[in-house]
Amino acid sequence: MIRFRNIFGAALLMAITATGVSAQKIVSKAAHSDMHKQLLANQAKNKDQIRLVEKNTFIDLIDDLEPELDIYTEGWNSKAVNPFKEADVPNSKVIDVTGYFMPVPGRVTSNYGYRAKFGRMHKGIDLAIRSNDTIYAAFDGKVRLTAYEARGYGNYVILRHPNGLETVYGHLNKHLVKPNQTVKAGEPIGLGGSTGRSTGPHLHFETRFMGYAINPSAIFDFANHTTHTDTYTFSKSTYTKPRNFAPSKNLARAEKENPYKKGNDSKTTYTVKRGDTLSSIARSYGMSATTLRKINRLASSDKIQAGQVLKLK
Repeated sequence: MIRFRNIFGAALLMAITATGVSAQKIVSKAAHSDMHKQLLANQAKNKDQIRLVEKNTFIDLIDDLEPELDIYTEGWNSKAVNPFKEADVPNSKVIDVTGYFMPVPGRVTSNYGYRAKFGRMHKGIDLAIRSNDTIYAAFDGKVRLTAYEARGYGNYVILRHPNGLETVYGHLNKHLVKPNQTVKAGEPIGLGGSTGRSTGPHLHFETRFMGYAINPSAIFDFANHTTHTDTYTFSKSTYTKPRNFAPSKNLARAEKENPYKKGNDSKTTYTVKRGDTLSSIARSYGMSATTLRKINRLASSDKIQAGQVLKLK
């Protein structure tokens, strides 16, 4: 009997000992729990880091697509083709024209310059197209204006670019972009046509710097579908002239139509046409509006009227 009790007691002690070991194993789960919590914390931290990288990458992509915002300030909400003020325009500015895309591959049908037949400046260059040909953005930028002008551009688009230029695309059949839309060079912006004051399908293409209508042939070699150089230096004294790199036949024609070439400055008066402004007339003859006012003894408040004769010298 005593031997049985001893055996029973030994068995009981072994059971208790086994139970104790089992209890210790249960307690050890706390350490496992701590490790699990640490693992979850590390995973959360990694997820936050991934989100941060994704966010920064997204911001970088936005920065890549969106040009600097400070160029979309002066005159941005204006409905005028030229929203800039004379006082704000520097005498000279080097403009980066890399990253270009030819708006259309067509040949030049009419150059920039004074049109004696119509008595006014042609402030852009006309390029041959077929109706509904795709028109492309010349540089990266943002759409400032899409509008319609029955007696002029017809349907047109104006883009503002980070390099300081604005480009104008006239006589379109249809706009393919909207104001404030960001575009990349070579992106379709419209379908060509013959709307507005036009005698047949063509693209009227302008390159402007702070309102000054630069001769596009000073920037682009349209015959070879490229730019003359990587930069163009704007100057108030030369912006109306083509570059010497232009193809000879185009250069000769541009010089013929350009009123600023040497020996063709004999015109001393100008008869105001409907729609003219003092500033537009002054720029057409390579002077400031202030100078034109002084020549004609006009006050800043004086208005000009169609039929009025202004002195140019």
